[in-house]
Amino acid sequence: MFPIHHIARFNINCTPWLACLFLIFAPDRQAMAAQQNVLFIAIDDLRPELGCYGHSQVKTPHIDKLAAQGMRFDRAYCQVPICMGSRACLMTGILPTAKRFVGDCRTDVDTPKASTLPETFRKSGYTTISNGKIFHNPDDAAKRSWSEVFINNGNNSESHDPETLLRLSKTKQRGRIYESPKVPDNAYPDGRIAEKTIADLQRLKQEGKPFFLACGFLRPHMPFYAPKKYWDLYEREKIDIAPNRERPKNAPKELKGSGEFRSYHLSDFDENSEEFHRMMRHGYLACTSYSDKLVGDVLFELDRLGLAENTIVVLWGDHGWHLGEHNFWGKHNTMHLATRVPLLIKVPGKKPGITASIVETSDIYPTLCKLAGIQVPTSVQGRAFTGLFDAPQSPFREAAYSRFISADAVITKDYNYTSYNNGKSEMLYDLKKDPQENQNVASKSEYSEIVTKMKTLLKQRIKEAETLPIE
Repeated sequence: MFPIHHIARFNINCTPWLACLFLIFAPDRQAMAAQQNVLFIAIDDLRPELGCYGHSQVKTPHIDKLAAQGMRFDRAYCQVPICMGSRACLMTGILPTAKRFVGDCRTDVDTPKASTLPETFRKSGYTTISNGKIFHNPDDAAKRSWSEVFINNGNNSESHDPETLLRLSKTKQRGRIYESPKVPDNAYPDGRIAEKTIADLQRLKQEGKPFFLACGFLRPHMPFYAPKKYWDLYEREKIDIAPNRERPKNAPKELKGSGEFRSYHLSDFDENSEEFHRMMRHGYLACTSYSDKLVGDVLFELDRLGLAENTIVVLWGDHGWHLGEHNFWGKHNTMHLATRVPLLIKVPGKKPGITASIVETSDIYPTLCKLAGIQVPTSVQGRAFTGLFDAPQSPFREAAYSRFISADAVITKDYNYTSYNNGKSEMLYDLKKDPQENQNVASKSEYSEIVTKMKTLLKQRIKEAETLPIE
């Protein structure tokens, strides 16, 4: 492109082709200047266990500040309560089915013809960069999604505690489930991910082109490894543990908790003891505060560089997480705690607020496109919720859809319904009367009409998911 300021050096009798260049390229420059950047922050295994969501025990001042500046979504749900499927769904805007986004899925395999979210921005002239964990598999759709080669900032189980390494040498497990050495933030991968993202912001500021910068933090995903100073923010004996450690009453046998935590060495704790529950919660909170600090570092640099006024900031968790409720640890089911996610979006020029309207993570893709003035690909099944930024009390979805292996679920304002194996078993939780989901009421006669309605909603959503406009 011929620089416009060079054209200005020529006199009014400059050749016609230079005049044409001015007419062609000047509007493009203006359009690029008006385009919104996107800072896309993903936090692995983060449920809405944050101060801004009313959890005063956890210390997350930087994320809380972002929530106060943007829109807080109180009823956002993932479509697959496991990292790989959830991320594939969000990054394509496509819903899961019994054959799509199951197990160790890849978008390049399950939806090869669908344009990914960063790919769509890249095609629209954006520089797209990925740091840390965005897609579950870093090489998935990488060549078409990212302008630059993906940077792998380290292994999730990278250890800096000799005791952890000793345990690992004596077992086939993945290492000790927690550690808290006196190390700087950048000793672990997340610290280096933040540093790389900050460096990219500085470079992108100089380049002056619109960007889609993705930053994916690993914590609080297990193992709970974080610098000691974040563990020291909490007194373990004062940490609350789940009050409902028993299995939900009348729950079908298909309902299970995640066994992922057992792949780590439990450091000689009895997994049914209060000591284990406090340690696990302590680790989760410490790692959440660690990620919060790194989010703050990135957002500080965005402000310092003067980019905040023209950058949409999105912060999301890829699925929910059980913290000892029902004696479950992790995700891997369709209960409310496993599918509800934190979602914060700050849009320049939009007032901050809170919405209880139901949205899905599949809706993030078309929403960002609409906010940036980019055409939404026809393959996207999600719906843009841009109207909620001006009218947060407006209804959006009647029900969110989620699925995991043989379980298909819909969640409405008041109910969470799951059908296993095409209706062979089912669960219904009355979220208004029983927000902790302690009793399955699907078989109770007084809920028969509700069950029928939820089945209808589920059938509609399954049909929608299976009706993909591209092969």
